[in-house]
Order: sequence, then structure tokens, then C-alpha cells
Amino acid sequence: MVSALREDIQAVKERDPAATSTLGILVNYPGIQAVAAHRCEHWLWRHGRRGLARFVSQVTRFFTGIEIHPGAIIGRRVFIDHGMGVIIGETTDVADDVTIYQGVTLGGTGKEGGKRHPNVEAGAVIGVGAAVLGNITIGARSKVGAGAVVLDNVPPDSTVVGIPGHVVSQQGIRICPADPYRRDLLPDPVEAQISQLEQRLAKLEENLNSHLNDLHRENSESPEGNSDLPREKLPL
Repeated sequence: MVSALREDIQAVKERDPAATSTLGILVNYPGIQAVAAHRCEHWLWRHGRRGLARFVSQVTRFFTGIEIHPGAIIGRRVFIDHGMGVIIGETTDVADDVTIYQGVTLGGTGKEGGKRHPNVEAGAVIGVGAAVLGNITIGARSKVGAGAVVLDNVPPDSTVVGIPGHVVSQQGIRICPADPYRRDLLPDPVEAQISQLEQRLAKLEENLNSHLNDLHRENSESPEGNSDLPREKLPL
């Protein structure tokens, strides 16, 4: 447990330029305190002291503003930055080297039992105020944007934003609808609607010109033809 705490402190120094000293990190970083306390709570949970584990976790929440269920699995070098309002559910599995910012929820989507919380793979970053809900997986080294609501799996090395969350880049390549080079992966719905309208207009023009030609033919064959009928195709 001591070695894990040392790794956590080193991770903070590497990821936060404001971290200046080991003592300052231990005293002033609630994320470090919450993760360290969770290791004790998780030990109690696994050894059948679940009531005590829940009580200790609520005490930790009172002092840090971070609520981690004792049943959650938290890996090594997990950095909860600032941390106020972070909620991590019972069956959540957070791998090594994950960074979580304030206001994040790793939660469920209802009252279902069993595995109902997310898996966050190694090196992922969960942005401010994001909600990752359900038994889904955030792939390794992926980034969840601030305020995103993620309800589906996110591939490794991806960036997901929005409500509901959608992938906008993968392995450094943009795949958003506005990118003309990635329309094969994520087509533009507005462009598709315009294309359909153009096809319908062309069909209407073809039908109208066909009817006009039939009327001109009938008029030319009839001795009482109406000379006022238009003689050319209508421009559309």
C-alpha cells in the first residue's frame, strides 16, 4: 500500500505542474487522499466488512468530496484532479494511469444488478463533468470531453464529446461529420437530405417534361389544337 501511495504521488507530480512537494500533495490533494482511503475500504469490502467499508467511504466523501464505492476497483497511479463531486459506482473498474477530473460520474443507468458500471482502461482521461454510464468500456488512452454523456463503448485512442457522446477522432484522425475526408466513416445527414431532394427534383422535372411533350404531340395531331401551349421544356 505504501508503494502504491508513492506511485500515486509521482503520478501527480508528472501530470500536474502545480504539484511542488510530496507533503503538499498529501495535504492539499483530496484525490490522493480519497484513492488511499479507498484501498483500505476495498480491503474491508473484500474481507466481508462491508458495513464498515461503506461507513469509512462516507467519512472519506465528507472530507474529500469524492465518493468511491468500496466495491469499485481502482488501479495504480490513478489521479483524481481537484475531485469535488466525483462519483465512482460499485462495479466500476478503473485501470492504471487513468486521470479523472472534478464532477465526473462513473455510474449506472438504472436498477439493474450485476456488472452495471463502466470499465475505464489504462491511460484514459475523463474530462470535467463527464458522465460515463452503464456497463461500457472506455478504451485505453481515450479521452472523454468535458460534459460528455457516454452511453456506448469508446474504442482505444479515441476522443469522444457531446450528449450523447460520439467519437470525433480515432488514432489522431478526425471522423466528425464536417470532415470531407472521413465521410465514409460518418456521413453528413444534411448532405444526404440535400442529395435526396436533388434526385426528387430531377425526377419531377423529367416527368413534367414528358407530360408536356405528350400534350404538344396531341396538339399537333389535333386540328383544333391549342396554340397557347408552351413549346419548350420548363426550366427548373
